[in-house]
Amino acid sequence: MKICLLRHGETDWNSLGRLQGREDIPLNITGIEQINEAAKYLKNFNWSIIITSPLSRAKKSAEIISKKIGNVTIHEEIDFIERDYGKASGMTSDERKLAFPDGIWIGAESFEKLQNRTINALMKYIKEYDGNNILIVSHGAAINSILAYFSENEIGTEKTTLKNACITLLQKAEEGIKIIYYNKIANELANDFEIV
Repeated sequence: MKICLLRHGETDWNSLGRLQGREDIPLNITGIEQINEAAKYLKNFNWSIIITSPLSRAKKSAEIISKKIGNVTIHEEIDFIERDYGKASGMTSDERKLAFPDGIWIGAESFEKLQNRTINALMKYIKEYDGNNILIVSHGAAINSILAYFSENEIGTEKTTLKNACITLLQKAEEGIKIIYYNKIANELANDFEIV
């Protein structure tokens, strides 16, 4: 069983370096192009379902992928929504340093809460679709929390900056869930189909 975690394509806030949490910022033209490229790679797999965050940048990414790979059913899952960054949302790195010199973002969702909800949702769908390949469209912090969990914090949160439209592939085997690769954009994977 393969589990793909796809980060949504670029938005204007991404291009400006603004921290993007629950705000519903749409894909920009570059983001749409990135997702179209991802679809060219993802069509080489047999996906049973696409599960997406309800935010429009993820939903639009899921819709583009579904259309390009054969109209795979899309299901929304609130627990794959992006982390709530509280008062830090919308700020650039410099703005955050000025506003929060202690590094504590007022009103932000805790890492523990984020990771608990993403892992619980992931395991629910792995159980429900056991033996089938599932594609999850989500966000940088949400995906990084999953990577941190399965890598025992070797990668992921505070260690990995995920690219827009990057693909992470997990595999469920008898010994558990393992990371096949992570943070790869489509052109980095263009000729890598041996895991289909």
